[in-house]
Amino acid sequence: MNPEDEKIITLARSSRARNGAAEGAAVRDETGRTYAATSVDLPSLKLSALQVAVAMAVSSGAEDLEAAALVTAGDTAAEADVAAVRDLGAKAPVFVAGPDGSLRATLT
Repeated sequence: MNPEDEKIITLARSSRARNGAAEGAAVRDETGRTYAATSVDLPSLKLSALQVAVAMAVSSGAEDLEAAALVTAGDTAAEADVAAVRDLGAKAPVFVAGPDGSLRATLT
């Protein structure tokens, strides 16, 4: 794993810890900018951490994603999360890591 990929896992872990969230996510766009997020759970709006990170990238003008990371206690990313990443970055790997940062899976 390259240092830039390790960085987005670290950012996802940090967001998760800072907010006390079940999941944290981060994405890196085609220019190297990174966006980190946690899930949103409001009465009128529910988004996963990866969906929020992708939305942040899109709203900032990103046209492609190089990579995405999800830190979760779960085993893998939900289909809807992977679909959100693929909408913007068809070839972006999705790294799924545990709360300790250990890589569990790479979804390509």
